[in-house]
Amino acid sequence: MLIGGLDNPTVRLRVTAFVQELQRLGWTDGANARVQLRFGGPDPTAQARELVQLKPDVIVAGPTNAFLPVQRETRTIPIVFVGVSDPLGQGFVQSMSKPGGNATGFSNLEFSLIGKWLQILKDAIPRIGRAGLLISTSNASSPRWYRTFSEVAPTFRIEPVPLPLPDPAALEGILTAFAREANSALIVPGDSVVETPGVRRTIIEFAARHRLPALSGGLPFAAEGGLISYGIEPVDPYRRAAAYVDRILKGEKPADLPVQAPDKFHFIINLKTAKALGLELSPTLVGTADEVIE
Repeated sequence: MLIGGLDNPTVRLRVTAFVQELQRLGWTDGANARVQLRFGGPDPTAQARELVQLKPDVIVAGPTNAFLPVQRETRTIPIVFVGVSDPLGQGFVQSMSKPGGNATGFSNLEFSLIGKWLQILKDAIPRIGRAGLLISTSNASSPRWYRTFSEVAPTFRIEPVPLPLPDPAALEGILTAFAREANSALIVPGDSVVETPGVRRTIIEFAARHRLPALSGGLPFAAEGGLISYGIEPVDPYRRAAAYVDRILKGEKPADLPVQAPDKFHFIINLKTAKALGLELSPTLVGTADEVIE
């Protein structure tokens, strides 16, 4: 199992869910199965090579920056990916129903969500004039995110501002420069860098300090003090990945297992944060949220 990020409690919950589901399906680590876990940081190339050299029966890899080096290293060992955005559009599989090759799995937030996020921000802040999209440069999908962002934002009469993050140490400087102009809002799709608890906390604290409305694709964001979260439940895909590992270990081929897209999204609004930002959110918008934090 290769995680393309640093070891942290948030990711450990996902790994634990995977291992527990694997055990429920009859595979117990240390008994009839062995799970080798690696955290690769922003560049997991060495860890991918190491895992492939172990010649495992299957490799679970996610998100995209972990899946890509594994796929480069092997076209024969079965791979179950988790948290990969638009695997068909990026050419990772031949089709969603019949992936072909040695990889299948569970896709992450789709690029089309940018339109949904912009609409939510427009409804929350009708005067919004510009939006920044904050993504780590280690996110292999970032070029596609920015391309879609630049195409969709103008249709909402919103200026798109790409905010590539080369390193967490650069976060304060990038956000400070962005927040100088009025009527701005921040979108954080979420990746293995910005979703680490420390970085997420820095973003939330900065947004509060500079009265910058911010929306994230990560659900903990609003729960921890951000304005809005709209995204998928992050643990469930790892639990579902265990079922694919089970099927592969029992003889099925990744080529025949359909790639599954997220179908359940959760919308959270933090009204306490909205009040602190001086935002009067419409009852209609608040009424569409799955969860409202008072």
